[in-house]
Amino acid sequence: MSNTHEIRPGQSIELLKALHILTRDGKMNQDSRRKLKQVYHLFQFIEPLLKDVKENRSAVTLVDHGAGKSYLGFILYDLFFKDLNDASHIYGIETREELVKTSQELAARLGFGGMSFLNLSVADSISSDKLPAVVDIVTALHACNTATDDAIHFALKKQARHIVVVPCCQAEVASILRKNKGKALADPLAEIWRHPLHTREFGSQITNVLRCLQLEAHGYQVSVTELVGWEHSMKNELIIAQYKDLPRKKPAERLTEMLERIGLQQLKDRFFVPDLVLTAGKGAPTA
Repeated sequence: MSNTHEIRPGQSIELLKALHILTRDGKMNQDSRRKLKQVYHLFQFIEPLLKDVKENRSAVTLVDHGAGKSYLGFILYDLFFKDLNDASHIYGIETREELVKTSQELAARLGFGGMSFLNLSVADSISSDKLPAVVDIVTALHACNTATDDAIHFALKKQARHIVVVPCCQAEVASILRKNKGKALADPLAEIWRHPLHTREFGSQITNVLRCLQLEAHGYQVSVTELVGWEHSMKNELIIAQYKDLPRKKPAERLTEMLERIGLQQLKDRFFVPDLVLTAGKGAPTA
């Protein structure tokens, strides 16, 4: 059976074969079909952001954290970047050296000159001189636990106009809730996370709430939605932030109050908000 009707116009068949989404004879199994559907679904959210940047800048710079095999990066490049003929660039950040090498070789083979792959942790990429001082779009698809927060810190440091993250494996907050449970039970709301299963679920939920408040406290407009077609994964929450220079004071105050109310004061550095935000209203994206 042909799979051409499921492939976007202009998509490189050679790329899909190299990514093992298509077999050598152009067929697609159920797992590959689902994977391609997921990436295309995410592309629908990212494409308008790319177009927005391109309308206002001569080139687009995108950094993809926790890139893995770089399915997202390659398909973004194939469908949008490769025809721009300008200085636009995609950087894939990945800790597994063998995946970085494989991606470098594939980009070279396909002639995707506007792609670079760096063997770095998300945290180390913040200070790396191999990345530009300012980037336009930052993505992090299933960057585990605190790596999502590192990706957000990276985006703030690089004054990103758009941030797209699908958080994953959020254990840090749950562990702190567990540790401070005895003190917190004086507050009736602590019943929300008293049971171990609820501790884990609430920890994951509150982590994303704090991330949204943090982004809003840096002037971003934030939307949260569910990734349709990711039913096999419980981690299907998509957070999209667009820098709009919005007032920061109220979300900054809410963030501080929530950390104190729930007993997460020790995470102030992770969900940081510059002190000046509590007295000022607006400004440039702040690292």
